[in-house]
Amino acid sequence: MSEKFDIGLGHNDDTLRKQGDSDFVSFWSDQAKNLHWFSTWQKTLDWRPPFAKWFVGGTINASYNALDVHQSAKSDKPAILWEGENGDSKTYTYGDLFIEVQKFSNVLKSLGVTKGDRVTIYLPMVPELPIAMLACARIGAIHTVIFSGFSSASIKDRIEDSKSKIVITADGGYRRGKIVKLKEVIDDAIEGFDFVEHVVVLERTKNKISILPKDKLWKDLMKTISDSCDAEKLDSDHPLYILYTSGTTGKPKGVLHGTGGYLTHLYSTFKWAFDIKDSDVFFCTADIGWVTGHSYVVYAPLLHGATQVMYEGAPDFPDVSRMWNILEKYSASIFYTTPTALRMFMKFGDDVPNSFDLSSLRLLGSVGEPINPEVWKWYYKTIGKQKCPIIDTWWQTETGGMMISPLPGLETIPLKPGSATLPIPGVDISVVDEFGSDVPPNTKGYLIIKNPWPGMLLTLWGDDEKYKNVYWSKYPSCYYPGDYAMKDTDGYLWLLGRADDILKVAGHRIGTAELESCIVSDCDVAESAVCGIPDEIKGEAIIVFTVLKDGVTTDKNILEKNLTTKIRIDIGPIATPKQIYFVSKLPKTRSGKIMRRLLKSIASGEKIGDTSTLDDPSAVDEIQKIITKN
Repeated sequence: MSEKFDIGLGHNDDTLRKQGDSDFVSFWSDQAKNLHWFSTWQKTLDWRPPFAKWFVGGTINASYNALDVHQSAKSDKPAILWEGENGDSKTYTYGDLFIEVQKFSNVLKSLGVTKGDRVTIYLPMVPELPIAMLACARIGAIHTVIFSGFSSASIKDRIEDSKSKIVITADGGYRRGKIVKLKEVIDDAIEGFDFVEHVVVLERTKNKISILPKDKLWKDLMKTISDSCDAEKLDSDHPLYILYTSGTTGKPKGVLHGTGGYLTHLYSTFKWAFDIKDSDVFFCTADIGWVTGHSYVVYAPLLHGATQVMYEGAPDFPDVSRMWNILEKYSASIFYTTPTALRMFMKFGDDVPNSFDLSSLRLLGSVGEPINPEVWKWYYKTIGKQKCPIIDTWWQTETGGMMISPLPGLETIPLKPGSATLPIPGVDISVVDEFGSDVPPNTKGYLIIKNPWPGMLLTLWGDDEKYKNVYWSKYPSCYYPGDYAMKDTDGYLWLLGRADDILKVAGHRIGTAELESCIVSDCDVAESAVCGIPDEIKGEAIIVFTVLKDGVTTDKNILEKNLTTKIRIDIGPIATPKQIYFVSKLPKTRSGKIMRRLLKSIASGEKIGDTSTLDDPSAVDEIQKIITKN
């Protein structure tokens, strides 16, 4: 039996869960009424598997729900407490954001952006990033935010796929004391893209940049523009954003989220999980370039009129106390971060956080990957001083918001370190075998979601067939997220890692196919296979196995350095491999399929089991010897 911690906030509402279990459609209809709708829906759910339309006939606007609804009561309340890496800080009230978003909405209109147009945003973690997103939402444009650590090659793929009319970037951003030259990256990425009509450039670092014919400075555009812009009345399923996520094959997938269903899901889960109150100061460390930043930095806190901290830089810069310093400075009451970050903080010892006053904290959260029980307990005891419930949340870019999580704002249940506990109300999740039958308790199986839910993706941008094949083909009318899981005798869910070829490095999804394509594009490389092994800090570390072309005589150390540089340039620094091994052949089945699972077992030092299905078992012996030698 797993260790249990009876810690909660005193809420014991079981009615919502019962309603969600008995009739999930009417349940979500009731939840949607918490938002402002210009016109109500005629039908709650139009379900034509695998496509779902929520709140059909209803009209709504995300920007209106994030800003306009708060102006009468909260215009002077801080919305964003922004902390720059270099020590800059600024407070934006709900009134400030309201003005800035309306002005930038008019800027976008002046540049020819209309409803349905795509706008790519490549900015550091500065307030102008949510301002740009909300401006897009206000006029019905579809924003597509790209993490500011991606390379020009990765950006090129994403901009080309979305056919964005406008790109918004900055001269640079700060990262670990250095200036990341974002504008240069964008210039390289959009070269030859005639469909990109304008590039809006924010001055953040004042580093020297080239001003090209398409470029316009943010400050110049905002100088004389009107600060009044009505929010468009949009259909509930009007696309809000595209967010690209790594897949198991080919280029990243453009996950498309709508408006009404997505906002309903976020409003509900933020309230249930975080018990948000008007007095709270919320701090989520996620970068807005990832879905956690979209959902629980930009949209959910603003829907609730919450005050939140937004931080630009690395969590351990300029020193390892930065996070605790920020929590103390702003008297944060809710902290939401990743197991990767927590493992790093643990490594530095208890003395660092113990030297700060963290008594304002009342709730802690974890996101991005399963949290190790020992990390959970450290978080609970050292950071939360045994008084803060910990919400361990499981969800994906595709789900829009939390799907499995403790909900201390709704109910009090025993918490088990390492388990995300139960599905949220209104969501039906099972653990099944290959044939779709429920597995017995404490048995590893595949996680599936049986019914549609409001926050689910509409489809993949421009590719309905891929949407069907990737998520809905394994089990009829059930969403398959690609995760192994187990359900214990109490019904608690335990996530056991990816069942597909997706690596999760520091909470970021990286497709093995994207990495391998990058490696084999090198002129010296014949083929390559990538796997992940457990890593104390990052959760997973990238291991590369490479077969060189015949006749290559270049020194292996030079080759390794060249490949590492290529990966960092083509994919981004997040994809830097821990180790590159050069081998003469890869373990393959007789049908030619590379056995990545086998490579993972070898690299992790695990038992490799039966190799009789391999075309050439000697490949295993060679790789084992090379790894042992290294």
